[in-house]
Amino acid sequence: MKKPVLSIDEQEPKKILRADRPPMEGFVTIVDGHFKSEFDDVEAAEASGRKLKAIYPMLQIEIYDAANKVRTLLS
Repeated sequence: MKKPVLSIDEQEPKKILRADRPPMEGFVTIVDGHFKSEFDDVEAAEASGRKLKAIYPMLQIEIYDAANKVRTLLS
């Protein structure tokens, strides 16, 4: 007896993030030289970076602006 074939709805393709390539849009937190979290606006990226910096003051945290390709160090 044949088993019924189950159809699975196609899922939306996931946005693949690569740690070795900078993003093309948005803002990213860079922790000790490694790309971490991606954000749509600079305020959210800075808030996340400052929260990390408050917990772990020894980290070097930068905000990367993908549109202008500029890194800004959080102090």
